[in-house]
Amino acid sequence: MILTVVTGNINKAREVAAFFSGIIDVTHVPLDCPEYRDDDIGKIAAGKAEYAYRELNTPLIVDDTAFTIDALNGFPGPYAAYVLRTLGNPGILKLMDGVTDRAAGFTTAIAFTDGMDVRTFSGSIRGTLTTEPRGTNGFGYDPIFALEDGRTLAELTLAEKSNLSHRARALAAFRDWFLAEYLGRP
Repeated sequence: MILTVVTGNINKAREVAAFFSGIIDVTHVPLDCPEYRDDDIGKIAAGKAEYAYRELNTPLIVDDTAFTIDALNGFPGPYAAYVLRTLGNPGILKLMDGVTDRAAGFTTAIAFTDGMDVRTFSGSIRGTLTTEPRGTNGFGYDPIFALEDGRTLAELTLAEKSNLSHRARALAAFRDWFLAEYLGRP
């Protein structure tokens, strides 16, 4: 079976393909799904999956990610993509100028549908915001988000990120269910 990954973001598609390399064949469809609004990224991802299935009529996964900054009461949360487009990393760092609590986190929800059911799987990581961008391998907030070891997500290789990220954790939960229950193999 080929797993269809629906996203307008080629970087996300590369992460998914790297994660499933040697396990499941992945194809990417760059379909832009509506950006549903909800505080629950699982509901957003499920809505996007239902939309994509109506358009493509094939089993698929989509994702949605929340980026939360503790000192900003969880902002931007599920509106991370909009805030990135409007403020960008420089704007986020400006909001955090002089703030000592730099704790932040990512949560990704992966939604799978085969047209009969929608299942969601999530994964999270915690870290801190840097004071300036570092690294060239990532996208989005990756250059300003540091892990416990001090490296930003943009300083990791794709292989490292595919094993450590919030998306990787959500994909691992999906993979375990998909292989064991959906495809019926251990």
